[in-house]
Amino acid sequence: MKFLRELLAAILGVFIAVGLMFVILVVIISASTEDTAVSVKSNSVLELNLESQILDYAPKSSDPFAEIFDMEEGKIGLQEILNAIENAETDDKIKGISIHTLFVNAGTAQIQAIRDKLLDFKKSGKFITAYADYYLQSNYYLSSVADSIFVNPVGEVDFRGLSTEILYYKDLQEKSGVKMEVIRHGKYKSAVEPFLANEMSEANREQVSSFLNSIWNEIVVDIAESRNKTVEEINAIADDLLARTPQLAIENNMVDDELYNDEYTDKLKSLVGIDKDEKLNNLSISDYISTGKGRVKSSASDKIAIIYAQGEIIYGKGTLEVVGQEKIIEALTKARKDDKIKAIVLRVNSPGGSALASDLIWRELELTKKEKPLVVSMGNYAASGGYYIACNANEIIAEPTTITGSIGVFGIIPNFSELTKKIGINAEQVGTNKNSFAYSPFKPMTDEFYDVAKEGVEGIYKTFVSRVAQGRNMTEAAVDSIAQGRVWTGVEALENGLVDKLGNLNDAINRAAELAEITDFGITNYPRYKTNFKDAFNPLSFIIMSKENIIKEELGVENYQIYKNIKEFSTLKGVQARMPFELKIK
Repeated sequence: MKFLRELLAAILGVFIAVGLMFVILVVIISASTEDTAVSVKSNSVLELNLESQILDYAPKSSDPFAEIFDMEEGKIGLQEILNAIENAETDDKIKGISIHTLFVNAGTAQIQAIRDKLLDFKKSGKFITAYADYYLQSNYYLSSVADSIFVNPVGEVDFRGLSTEILYYKDLQEKSGVKMEVIRHGKYKSAVEPFLANEMSEANREQVSSFLNSIWNEIVVDIAESRNKTVEEINAIADDLLARTPQLAIENNMVDDELYNDEYTDKLKSLVGIDKDEKLNNLSISDYISTGKGRVKSSASDKIAIIYAQGEIIYGKGTLEVVGQEKIIEALTKARKDDKIKAIVLRVNSPGGSALASDLIWRELELTKKEKPLVVSMGNYAASGGYYIACNANEIIAEPTTITGSIGVFGIIPNFSELTKKIGINAEQVGTNKNSFAYSPFKPMTDEFYDVAKEGVEGIYKTFVSRVAQGRNMTEAAVDSIAQGRVWTGVEALENGLVDKLGNLNDAINRAAELAEITDFGITNYPRYKTNFKDAFNPLSFIIMSKENIIKEELGVENYQIYKNIKEFSTLKGVQARMPFELKIK
C-alpha cells in the first residue's frame, strides 16, 4: 500500500512539474514577444521581400508551438500584402517602398495583383524603387512598376520569355515494369499524357503555346507601359537577350543604373531626406503586417465572407494548402446561416483533383447561392475541379493570367504486372462472382474492366459539362466545344464565355457587395483551421517533415519534384478532374 501511495505521489509530482514548466515556457514566450514588438518609425521605407511562400490565404497558425520550434515554413497571405500596401499609401511614417527581393514566391496572377496595387500606391506621390543582385523574370516583372530599377554591377537580368517543361515517363514504365493504366476524356486532357507517350501531342502543344503567349502578352504590355517602351521593343529584348548584363539592360532601358547594395541604401536615404551617416529605417512587409497593417479595419455590421479554396482538391477534411469538401462545406454552411454575412466570395486557386469532392462542393454552392449572392474570384489556377466548383456562381471574375478551364476528367491506376513477371511473382485470385476481382494491380487490365471504368469517366465528364452549361447559361454542345480538357487563360476564358469579367479579389468583393446592395461592410475569412492540442505534440509530424526534407536534400530540388509527381499520381483515388499536367512556368 505504501508503495502504491509513493508511486501515485511520484506520478502526480511529474504532472505538476510538467505543468509548471509549460506555464513558465508560455510566460517566457509571451515576454519575448512583447519585447520584440514591431513599431513603425518616422521616415520608414517599406521593403518588399517576397521570398516567403505567398498564399491567397495564410491565417496565423493556431498551434502555439509552430513558430517556436520552426515547424512551419514562412508563409504570407496575398490579401495581407495588398492591404499593407494600401495602408502604406496614407501612413505618414512610410515615405516609400523598396522592392528588394531575389525572387517572388508566387504565381503570375498573384504577382500581377501586387503589381497593380503598387500602381495604385504610386498615385500617392510616394516613391517606389527596386534593387536586386540579379533579376529573374518574376521579380523583374514586379520590379518594373518602380520609378527606378537598380541592379548589382556584376549582376544580370534574366529576361527571355516564358517556357515550361513536361517530363514523359513511357520508357521508364517499360524499363521498370510499373505502368500507369489510364482512362480519360478530352483530347487536351494531358495530365496523363506523360504516361502514354514519349513526346508532346500536337493538341497539348497547341494549348500550352496558347496560354503561355497569353500570359506573356500580359507581362510584356505591363512592362512596356512602365518602362515607356513598345511591346515590339520588349519582345526584341527578350528574343536577343538584350538585358543579360547590367550594361545592356541600362542601354536598353530595362534598368536605370548599376549600384552596389550600400550605394542603393544611400539612394534610399536621399529619397527619404536623411543624411548618409544616419540610419535608414527599413521595415519589412511581414513586420509591417504584424503591426496590424495587413488588414483594412471596418466597424460595419454587414459582412462579406471570403471562402478560400486553395490547393489540390481531395476527398476529405482538407487543410490550409489542400481543398477538402468537409472544410469548404462547413465554411459555406456557417456563412449561409450567419445573418451578418450578406454575400459570399469564393476565392479559387486550385488545379483541381477529386471529381467527387468537387461535385460535393458544387452542390453546397448551389444551395448557398439560393440564399446569398455568390461571386467567384480566380487566382493563379481555377482549372478542372477548380473550375467545376466555380461554374455555378452568380458571377465569375478571373485575373488576366489565371489558368482556368480544363473541363475534362481522367482515371489512373498503377499496374505492376510486368514488374512482378520480371521478378518471378505470380498473383492468383479467388472470388465468389464474375467481377469479384474486377481489377488487380498484379494482372494486366482486362477489356471488361477498361470498358466499365471508361463508362464511369464518360459519365462524370457529361455531368461536368452539364454543370458548366447550367451555370454559364450555355448549351452542352457549346461547352463541349471549349472543353475536352483545354486550358485557357483568364483573357481567353472571357472571350469564350467561361468567365464574366477580368479583375482581382477586391473587384470580386465589390461586385458581391453590389449584388447584396450594401456599401459599408467588413470582411470575414473562411475556412477556420485549428490545431488539435494532441496533434501539436504528435511526434509523427516531426518525423514526416524530417523525411520530406531528407529526401529533398538527397535528390535535389528537380529530382525531388519528379519523385513527388510520380508518387502523387500513383496514389490518386477515384476519377480526377485536375490540371492537364504539373505546370511550372519559368
